[in-house]
Amino acid sequence: MSIESSAPTRGLFIVFEGGDGAGKTTQVAMAQQWLESRGATVRTTREPGGTQISEELRSLVLEHGHGEIDARTEALIYSAARAAHVQQVIRPSLEAGTHIICDRFVDSSLAYQGMGRELGFAAVASINDFATGGLKPDVTIILDISAEHGRARRIAASGGVEDSDRLEAEPDDFHERIRNAFLELAAQDPQRYLVLDATASVEQLHQSIVEHLAGLL
Repeated sequence: MSIESSAPTRGLFIVFEGGDGAGKTTQVAMAQQWLESRGATVRTTREPGGTQISEELRSLVLEHGHGEIDARTEALIYSAARAAHVQQVIRPSLEAGTHIICDRFVDSSLAYQGMGRELGFAAVASINDFATGGLKPDVTIILDISAEHGRARRIAASGGVEDSDRLEAEPDDFHERIRNAFLELAAQDPQRYLVLDATASVEQLHQSIVEHLAGLL
């Protein structure tokens, strides 16, 4: 007599994207709390980061003081950090039935290095397809914010002093290119994206997000 064991239902892969200062961290935490209140097992993570090597690479690419980093090197560091993250954390968690909520994923590389650094979507997509093994989110939530509003929020959050990492310190025209890139990506695949105005209230955003997630669940 054989006993059949059923594999766990695959977890949902949820990604939050948007410009710096859009409020992703707050909405990630609120989405986690909502999912857990429904009895789900949830793991939150971030990019670059999520594993020991990925966090080391994060410090190299975002902190000041590591010397000049050209655009190609920057893109490859991000994809290397992502490869470790997917292999060690994201895929195993999803396969075990855990929902993953990730603060940034491949779209950030497409936006920041593809559009912001002008490497092009195709080149950046290619190295990230290799890094992730083609893994894509089930849903990507974009919190849309202008460069001006994003900068004002970052300054307010740091007590009136602009304490920016390497990418945050880029000029507003760079951040507007990032914003346009996210919107372009969403327009290409509207079924997988939820685009929200990040200047709405925290509660309004949360309500829109959970209504969308409820439909996926």
